[in-house]
Amino acid sequence: MEEIRSVLYSDDFNLFYSELDERVKVKYKQGIDILKTVYVLSTKFVKRIVNTNLYELRISVGYNEYRTVLFCTDHENVI
Repeated sequence: MEEIRSVLYSDDFNLFYSELDERVKVKYKQGIDILKTVYVLSTKFVKRIVNTNLYELRISVGYNEYRTVLFCTDHENVI
């Protein structure tokens, strides 16, 4: 699939990601791939944080919920 968004990772995220269980890493990769390639994003995966220009990437694995704050430089591109 063609990428419509670029994703840059902070050192803090890379450290967080490196310590995750492999099953959670797979789900994160799927979520990030959706973020990169799908124009209209479901709130199941990405949701805007109220009263900000920040978004959260939402990853569910079993009963666990992982939320990662996203900074978007062109938030008009996130629908």
